[in-house]
Amino acid sequence: MIQWLKLSHHSHSGRLRPHEHTSYGPLGVLLVAVGFILSAYSVYAATPYTGPEAGSVALSGTVPAKPPTVASTISTPINGQRFAETPITVSGTCTKGTLVEVFKNNIFAGSTPCDDNGKYSLQIDLLYGKNTLFSRVYDVLNQAGPDSNKVVVFYDATLAQSDPFTSLNFNDTQLLLNTNAVYRGVFPGQELTVPVEILGGTAPFAINTEWGDSKNDLYSRNTNNSFLAAHTYEKPGTYQITLQSTDAEGRVAFLTVAAVVNGQTLAAAGSGDGSGAAANSTVVAQLLTLWPLYTALVGIVISFWLGERREKRVLASRGFLVHSQRTL
Repeated sequence: MIQWLKLSHHSHSGRLRPHEHTSYGPLGVLLVAVGFILSAYSVYAATPYTGPEAGSVALSGTVPAKPPTVASTISTPINGQRFAETPITVSGTCTKGTLVEVFKNNIFAGSTPCDDNGKYSLQIDLLYGKNTLFSRVYDVLNQAGPDSNKVVVFYDATLAQSDPFTSLNFNDTQLLLNTNAVYRGVFPGQELTVPVEILGGTAPFAINTEWGDSKNDLYSRNTNNSFLAAHTYEKPGTYQITLQSTDAEGRVAFLTVAAVVNGQTLAAAGSGDGSGAAANSTVVAQLLTLWPLYTALVGIVISFWLGERREKRVLASRGFLVHSQRTL
């Protein structure tokens, strides 16, 4: 047999040595680092956004767009209709996503958002005598669309009235409410103010303001000077503000305006794209997957470490030696 092809086992003592090949120190440091990152991510995901931080820069802008091209319509009331009491209901069609403003003799009478079905409805006060009504739509950039069809109605304040007035007489005792606050936008937690103007009537006045979120305020005024009604909304959305005034003679005036509170509308309110809720659900799903996996990994490492510790103790207690016989 050729000498250089001869094979033989290397001599050794035959003593079994405990396994010490796993680097538990670096592995433990790695697990602690991963746990810290996972905990920080959980805290970040559970912390609600409260607005820009101090020192941040906020940017706002307006994206150019064409104004509405389709006019709203007035279907109710009908032309020539007469009324003995106010307020009356004005309704018609409109373009979804727009704001509808109604005017009486070119005086602002009220506003309301167009609903998802392309319709609107609101109550307005009438002036004594002849009222020429029309509506106008506005987009989110406050760009006006075409005027609607005009409808002429009459408010017969007394049965003896035969020649209706065609314009507002500020010396008359009729009580009216007016405001230039239309579709005013604020954020939740910010104060919204509505300038209210009292026209005519006899002082003192009581103005009840319903804010559309199940809350209302009562204002007492000794003069018909304009004042600010203020309210803070807790949630985003579109709210219908209703103002009703009563004077010393028992006359009543009525006005409704729409107000917008910016932000993501809650899904329960029936609007919004749900992107915020979807993102939150994704974060929760990720955490529900990552935390069990991390816990299982920590348990596996600890089990291996305890197993090797036990193996070393057993071998040390037995003093076990294995002798092998060399074969030449």
